[in-house]
Amino acid sequence: LQVVRDQISHCTVKLRQTTGLMEYCLEVIKENDPSGFLQISDALIRRVHLTEDQWGKGTLTPRMTTDFDLNLDNAPLLQSIHQLDFVQMKVSSPVPAPPILQLEECCTHNNSATLSWKQPPLSTVQVEGYILELDDGNGGQFREVYVGKETMCTVDGLHFNSTYSARVKAFNKSGVSPYSKTLVLQTSEDTQSEEQTLPFPVPLERSQLRRMSPFSSTLNLQPSFSGRSYFELRSSAHQLSLHSSLQSLNSAVAWFSFDPSSAHADIIFSNDNLTVTCNSYDDRVVLGKTGFSKGLHYWELSIDRYDNHPDPAFGVARLDVLKDAMLGKDDKAWAMYVDNNRSWFMHNNSHTNRTEGGITKGATVGVLLDLTRRTLTFSINEDQQGPVAFENLEGLFFPAVSLNRNVQVRGQAAGGSPAINLNHSSAC
Repeated sequence: LQVVRDQISHCTVKLRQTTGLMEYCLEVIKENDPSGFLQISDALIRRVHLTEDQWGKGTLTPRMTTDFDLNLDNAPLLQSIHQLDFVQMKVSSPVPAPPILQLEECCTHNNSATLSWKQPPLSTVQVEGYILELDDGNGGQFREVYVGKETMCTVDGLHFNSTYSARVKAFNKSGVSPYSKTLVLQTSEDTQSEEQTLPFPVPLERSQLRRMSPFSSTLNLQPSFSGRSYFELRSSAHQLSLHSSLQSLNSAVAWFSFDPSSAHADIIFSNDNLTVTCNSYDDRVVLGKTGFSKGLHYWELSIDRYDNHPDPAFGVARLDVLKDAMLGKDDKAWAMYVDNNRSWFMHNNSHTNRTEGGITKGATVGVLLDLTRRTLTFSINEDQQGPVAFENLEGLFFPAVSLNRNVQVRGQAAGGSPAINLNHSSAC
């Protein structure tokens, strides 16, 4: 490094001298008297050639190469290695024993699964935490869904009507235990069935495992969707498409309620979290509890109170959407906001497709999320509102509403064949 620094200093001095010579030459060239120029031109030319020769004689050639001559004396190291005396040390704390899954405390609820485990009764080994793993519901690779000290975990966002394998292991400073026995479980197929909670099956036996009750009606689902036409068949192309989408819904319904845990603090919940309003004049956002990443889903919201011409917004959103602004102000929400005369679609604060026709007290707003076609469509009082609102939707979406204190919304939801992607929505 010192050699390189010295060369840098030398080159810097040479560069400064050469720059001064160039500036002097430029001034001499400006001489208007030819005879005066001829008197100094020969000497000036010699100085320029001399300077050029000096640069060409190795001034810019590196004085150090990238290869260094190193002499490594490894004799002391070899002597130390030969003098080592290995002694087998007893491990201060052995690895934990495999945890035991408590079958009587394990259950599923719609597309969620709760697992519980414990250490073997006679085990005295200290445990620092546990690792819970689930496969992808198709017999694929296991993945970690929980790491921590708790002995119970609820995994949300599983696929409906899918079979999963689960296992758990313990760990401490000494290492990781073997896995527990593998537990095979199945999520609910028909969420309208009578509520019942069944224990997990015996490990490796693929019998039915369900907790069949809905999450408690999301947005207050009406008694039955099967066979009911929510939209009259119209002649326009977009209404025909909407009608066709609704006709493809089957009788399996995924129910869900509004989620207080993810809502803005100004949101007020009532009616078992099925009715919401707000104590602020500013727009606040609330989400549904269940997210969707596959299938065809439809739900309705009833306007119980509507005062002073506010602009509530309805649609879908990511879990990390802004909670203190109108739905659709950021890129995490896709919404329709509406007043008493007209509506607009909004995403990432971009307003499109102004459509005549608004809401009043008692109106019903419908939301159709078709993740097969990757579209989102809205309706008011069972008539489609505008064209298809959004296309190319992909990922995990939660039902969402934004409102202020002049609006009260009561949900009434209907759904199709929901399926939630474990990769996007597992939680404990």
